[in-house]
Amino acid sequence: MSGTESGALHELRVVEAELNERWPETKIEPSLDRIRALTDLLAEPQRSYQVVHIAGTNGKSSTSRMVDALLTRIGLRVGRYTSPHLQLATERISIDGKPISPEAYVEAYRDVAPYVSIVDNSGDVKMSKFEVLTGMAFAAFADAPVEAAVIEVGLGGSWDATNVADAHIATICPVALDHAEYLGTDLAGIAREKAGIIKPGSVVVLAAQAAEAQAAIMEKIAEVDATVAREGQEFGVLNRTVAVGGQMLRLQGLGGTYDEVFLPLHGEHQARNAALALATVEAFFGAGKKHQLDVEAVRDAFASVITPGRLERVRAAPAVLVDAAHNPHGARALAEAISSEFSFRRLVAVLSVLGEKDAHGLLRELEPVVEEVVLTRNSSPRAMDPDELAAIAKDVFGMDRIVVEPRLDDAVETAIQMAEEITDDTETVSGGGVLITGSVVTAGEGRALFGKEPA
Repeated sequence: MSGTESGALHELRVVEAELNERWPETKIEPSLDRIRALTDLLAEPQRSYQVVHIAGTNGKSSTSRMVDALLTRIGLRVGRYTSPHLQLATERISIDGKPISPEAYVEAYRDVAPYVSIVDNSGDVKMSKFEVLTGMAFAAFADAPVEAAVIEVGLGGSWDATNVADAHIATICPVALDHAEYLGTDLAGIAREKAGIIKPGSVVVLAAQAAEAQAAIMEKIAEVDATVAREGQEFGVLNRTVAVGGQMLRLQGLGGTYDEVFLPLHGEHQARNAALALATVEAFFGAGKKHQLDVEAVRDAFASVITPGRLERVRAAPAVLVDAAHNPHGARALAEAISSEFSFRRLVAVLSVLGEKDAHGLLRELEPVVEEVVLTRNSSPRAMDPDELAAIAKDVFGMDRIVVEPRLDDAVETAIQMAEEITDDTETVSGGGVLITGSVVTAGEGRALFGKEPA
């Protein structure tokens, strides 16, 4: 590492330490007043480009990356704001398909810091970390400048700091129970909160939803006179075939059919994310029944998509997969993908879950495809104690299928040894694999253990 790189990373750590003194992203005070005050002081950078706003419970980051790839391949300069990050904070703000540099991240922070201080001093509640990050992203995109910004909601919708962006396209991924301590356990209520990103006269691209979530979202669409395109009606996956390194898709878009689309990602959920992303970009360009996007551009874009920490293979033999599933809905999609697209004879999971999550539900969804589970703790102060996790896991797996390793690196090593365990003097178990999952933090630290760079 050069001295310049080392200095930039040091400055990045200093900035992160300053940001971490603020309210964490998991603590919210429902108001857009602070972020509006900041963007007003910054001359409303979020209005200098077109915005695609993406909400939902699962699939937001993957869909955001696909939308980014499609817009970029079609010829726009694109910014992408996502959260949380897997390994390095710079991942949250991407321009031209790549995370901004540590130097650019620090510069973005220093540029907005004086205005943040003004907002802090004008009210009783200081700006949260996420609010500051959102201001940084909006400003960085305006400075670049980008022509389009793909903005992922942080938490909820109506009161999320990103909602000061006036997006003409609102994309809503599947809504499920998560962040119950902030959003509650009423699915219709959660859906109404997430539907808060829908603006009057906008176009809503809607993934298939549970009935109560669908009804709540459609009510909001009618209320603000928005237009809607629905998965399974106006767009969707027509055909999906598992292929080497991913899947081959036939997609129904808003403007026509797109054949022979290779997606280098695993799982039916990623195919549906692809259909959602395609319809989003068609809506962005106004594509309809008489006009569709260039098919070759669509194929090229999807073929280029990478989704770090989403059923990502980080080692070949035995295979080690990393996935950021952190709630039962995400774990169910993960288990279905493993069951349909992999042929492990023995899959060992390494699991660390944050304390506020539904660990029992997550374990229950994974149990059918996992032989044994190694329970551990990632570096987050919110991580559940491994012994507490074991007490939950024993009801799902039984004690004979549980191992506890307090350190993540030791847990991964133990799981690899279990996956390649000798069954007799001459034979090694074939088809052994390791799955590192349970939270975004676990996935990010799993990637780092295998030398993967932030992406």
